Amino acid sequence: MLTLTTPLVELHHYGLPRVGQKTAHSLAVEIAALNAKADAREATIEDLLHYLPMRYEDRSNLARISQLQDGQTASVEVVVRLGGIIPLKGGRLKMYEFIATDGEAQVRAFWWNQIYLNKVFHRGTRVILYGEWKWNRYKAYYEVENPEYEILGDEDDEPELAAMHTARRVPIYRKLGDFRTRQLRTIFHHVLNALDPALPESLPSDVLGRNSLLPRGEALRNAHFPAADAPIEDYNQARSAAHRRLIFEELFWLAFALGVKRSQRLAEPKGLQIEINDHVRDAVRAILPFHPTNAQKRALKEIVDDMTSDQPMNRLLQGDVGSGKTIVAVQAMVVAMENGYQTALMAPTEILAEQHARNIRRWLAKTSYRVELLMGSLKAKEKRGIQAAIASGEVDLVVGTHALIQESVQFSKLGFAVVDEQHRFGVLQRAELRRRGMNPDVLVVTATPIPRSLAMTVYGDLEVSIIDELPPGRTPIQTFVRGDDRRAKIYEFIREQITAGRQAYVVYPIIEESEKLDLRNATEMYENLSAEIFPEFSVGLLHGKMKPVEKEAVMKAFSANDIQILVATTVVEVGVDVPNASVMLIEHAERFGLSQLHQLRGRVGRGAAESYCILLAQFAKTKEARERLKVMEETTDGFKIAEKDLEIRGPGEVMGTRQAGVPAFRIANIVRDQQVLEVARREANYLLTERRDTRETDRLIQHVRSQPRYGLAQVG
Repeated sequence: MLTLTTPLVELHHYGLPRVGQKTAHSLAVEIAALNAKADAREATIEDLLHYLPMRYEDRSNLARISQLQDGQTASVEVVVRLGGIIPLKGGRLKMYEFIATDGEAQVRAFWWNQIYLNKVFHRGTRVILYGEWKWNRYKAYYEVENPEYEILGDEDDEPELAAMHTARRVPIYRKLGDFRTRQLRTIFHHVLNALDPALPESLPSDVLGRNSLLPRGEALRNAHFPAADAPIEDYNQARSAAHRRLIFEELFWLAFALGVKRSQRLAEPKGLQIEINDHVRDAVRAILPFHPTNAQKRALKEIVDDMTSDQPMNRLLQGDVGSGKTIVAVQAMVVAMENGYQTALMAPTEILAEQHARNIRRWLAKTSYRVELLMGSLKAKEKRGIQAAIASGEVDLVVGTHALIQESVQFSKLGFAVVDEQHRFGVLQRAELRRRGMNPDVLVVTATPIPRSLAMTVYGDLEVSIIDELPPGRTPIQTFVRGDDRRAKIYEFIREQITAGRQAYVVYPIIEESEKLDLRNATEMYENLSAEIFPEFSVGLLHGKMKPVEKEAVMKAFSANDIQILVATTVVEVGVDVPNASVMLIEHAERFGLSQLHQLRGRVGRGAAESYCILLAQFAKTKEARERLKVMEETTDGFKIAEKDLEIRGPGEVMGTRQAGVPAFRIANIVRDQQVLEVARREANYLLTERRDTRETDRLIQHVRSQPRYGLAQVG
C-alpha cells in the first residue's frame, strides 16, 4: 500500500488507473517545485496530499440558468451550441466566446486573449462554468467573463468515478502545470483509496486531545472529499474539522522548530563581553545628530540590555519609514566599538549600502573610528586593501552588501552585526555573518513594518523592538490617486513646487521599453521630461543598471539640489534621504505592491515642508489594484498598511518567506488562522519548557531537525 513517504516518481508502480510513469514524473516535478524541493525524487505522497482544493462545489444541486441573479457567483452545467474567435479593434486583443444552454435557457461565456479555447470547446461539449454571472439587458441573457471551467467527459466507465465529478460535494483544484482539476480529482481519489489506512500519527496524543483534533488520515481524506452531509461553507472558508487539524499541524511544527532554534541560540556561548560605563554613554550621545524620540530611547535600551547579557543577541528592530532606525543601530555599533569590537552592516543593494556609508561617515566624522564600504563592484585591488584592513582589525565599522559574507572576508574581532532589510536575506546568510565573528550580537533592521502575526512566524526566533514614533517636525504626506487625464495639472504642480525651492521624484516600474508592457519607461520619460516638459530645470536619471560611480554622482547632485527632478526606478525605494524633496510622482502605481508604494512615498516628507505623493494609475482594473491605491490614500501608518498588504496578498508574497528561510505555508494562512497560530505556539512552548525532558519532546525535536525546510541543521 502507499504510505505518506512514498516518492511520487514511483506512483506508477502501484497500479493506479491512468497514472503511468510519465504522469507520475510530471506530478512529482510540479509538487517538488511547490514545496521548494530541488529534486523531483524528493516529492512524496504527503507533499501531494497537502495540495488541497482551492474551493468546493455542491454539484448535487447545481444552479439552473433560470435561477441565476445578476452579480451572483455560481456554477452552471451547460452544453456548448456555438463558439468562435472575435477580433477586436486595433487587432491587438482577441476574444473567444461561446453560446451554451442547459436545455431551458442560454448563456454566453467569453475569455480575453485565450484563443486556444477554440480547439477545446466544440459543439455538444458538456461543461461546468464557474464565475460571476451578469445580466445583459440588451441581449436578454446571462453572461460570464473569464470563468473557470471543467469539461465533463463521459470517458469514465465506472459509475463511482463519474459520480465523483458531479453528484456530490466536489473538490476544485487550481491548475497544476498541465494537470487540470478533473485529472487531479481522479488522481487524489485513487491515491487516497490506495493509502495505508493506518497512517502514523505525527502529533502527540495529548495535544490532539486538548485541542479536539481529528486523526491525521481522517483529516487528509475529508479535506479532499468532504462527506455528503458536510457543511460546504465551512470547507470553503477552511473552517472544517479537517482543515483545522491540518492548519494546526503546519503552524505547530513551524512554532516548534522556531522554539528549538531559539533554545539552541540561547545555549550558545557568546564569546564577547560588553560593558556600559560613562565613557561609552558619552561616546553614544556625542554622535546624535538630533534629540532622540522616546521610542528610539526605548529601542536602544532593549538592544543594549541584550548586548550586555551572557547570551547572543538576535533582535529585530522594526519601525515605519523615517522613524530613525539606522541611527539607533549606529548607536549600538558605537557601544560595541567602544568595547573594542568590530562592527558590520549588511544591506541588500549597493545603492542602500552607499547611502548607509555616507550617513554613518557623517555621524562619526568627529570620532577616530575607521569606516569602510565593501561591495562586489569595487576594483579587485581596492577590495583586497579593505579586506586586509578588516582582517588586521584596522577597520572598526564596515558597510557592505553580500560581499561581506564571501570567504575572502575575515574579521579580526567581529562583535556586532546589523542586517538591514532582513527579508531580502536568507537565514543561512545571517548564520554565515554570525560565523564570521565570536558569535556576535545580531540586529535585524527592517523598514517594512511587519504585522505581529507575521513577525511571530517569520521572525519567531528573534526578540522584537518597535519604533512607533516619528521624529518631531515631520509633516504628514498628502496622497492622491489620479488618472492620466490629470497629467498636465500634475506637471504644473511639480513646476510650482520646484519654483518654490523644492525637489521631486518621478518613479517608473521599468527601465527600458518592453514590447509586452505598454508602460512609460524611465529612460524614455527622462528624455521627455528634461527636453519637453521641464527644460528650465535640471532632470537626473537613476536606475539599477548604472555603474556605482554614476549612481553616486547622481545622488550627490540630487542631495545638493543641483538636480531638481530625479527620474528613477525602484532603486530609490529604501534608504534614499533628501529632506528637500517634497513631491513623489509614481507612474503606473497600480503595478506596485502596497509595501513598495509605502516605501517610495517615504522618500518625501523627510523635512519640514508639506509633502505630496501622487499615484498615477492608468489601468487599475483589478479589484486588488483599486484596493491598494485606496489604502494608500486613506493612511500613512505603515503598520496598518502592512496588515492590509498581508490581507490582500498573503504572507508568502509580502515577506518572500521562502527567501527569508521560513517555509512557505502549504495550507495555513496567518491572517485567517491567527487564533490557531496562538494555540499552536502555546502548545509548542509548553512541550519545550514544561515537558522538555520527556522522550516525546525528544522525538519531536529529532523530527524537526530532520526536516531541511526548517533550516535547523545548518543554522542550529
